[in-house]
Amino acid sequence: MNFAQIPKNLCPQVNDRIWVIGLPEPKASFRLRLSEEEFLSVSVFPTKKDPTAEVISVQVRRPTADDWETVGKIAIYRSPEGNYSQLPDREKPSK
Repeated sequence: MNFAQIPKNLCPQVNDRIWVIGLPEPKASFRLRLSEEEFLSVSVFPTKKDPTAEVISVQVRRPTADDWETVGKIAIYRSPEGNYSQLPDREKPSK
């Protein structure tokens, strides 16, 4: 099953990720249903300070009764020179 076949109410939305990692609209975004309840998403974002650098965000999420739970995530920074490094985990801002 590809992402287009997954009902919209079961798909993590791009906006859910943007405020968590504090980045603008992704340059590219891909999603895959891993199991009946888990979804993998990979997004590439431009950085705020240097548009030639990127952040690659990878998440596994699953729906809960009223929201989404993040099972695992990683963010990777790609410098303008093409070097890669893992970014520290960022906590969800309090409301």
